[in-house]
Amino acid sequence: MPGVLQEKVAVITGGTSGIGLAIAHRFIREGARVFVTGRDTDRLEAAVKELGPAATGVRSDVSVLADLDALYARVREEAGRIDVLVANAGIVADAALGAHTEANVDLTLAVNVKGPLFTVQKALPLLAANASILVIGSSNSVRPNEQLEVYSASKAALSNLVHNWARQSRERRFRVNLLSPGPTRTPALLRAAGPDADRFAEAVVPLGRLADVEEIAEAALFLASDASSFVTGAELFADGGYTRA
Repeated sequence: MPGVLQEKVAVITGGTSGIGLAIAHRFIREGARVFVTGRDTDRLEAAVKELGPAATGVRSDVSVLADLDALYARVREEAGRIDVLVANAGIVADAALGAHTEANVDLTLAVNVKGPLFTVQKALPLLAANASILVIGSSNSVRPNEQLEVYSASKAALSNLVHNWARQSRERRFRVNLLSPGPTRTPALLRAAGPDADRFAEAVVPLGRLADVEEIAEAALFLASDASSFVTGAELFADGGYTRA
């Protein structure tokens, strides 16, 4: 039986680990051809090897517009269109009030706000009719962690952008939605929090645990596929109830 993304072309930024890599795996299992990006060449090559022949890796930093131009030139040359775009690339470089640095604030906003904005804008000429755009947000947008002030603000900005873009769905012929995971078992989270991550989830997440990246990928598949054909401008919290606790 054909997969729900059979013969679709997907572009996933930040697809070398964690949620982005899990989404790439899930899309490929459903028949998609996937372009994944990352800033680190070695990690990108390892991810493509893991994903197999349906994946193409393109080294790209979403905060550098020339890199996005090169990415889409490659997609245009090799695939000719984009059916699913996942603006996933993001960064955590933050502190509490009193300890922020200009460099870290600039980096966070460049990758987490400017990056998704131009990832979407520069993809417009390649979007197929009825393309699905997924922007990866965070539960921190509505329940911010005090150590993640600028990161949380950057994810809140994405909600506003997506709501505005959805108003253009008719003339642009795409759907755009925000997928906001809660605490998820990613390499980045585990490096930052270690064993405290599980204790934190047990204490504050109503389901009592961290999400697995595969669970976030399932939510992404729903928004990418025709199963969500009448959904645009929505924010889906895959957070175990964290934002409602």
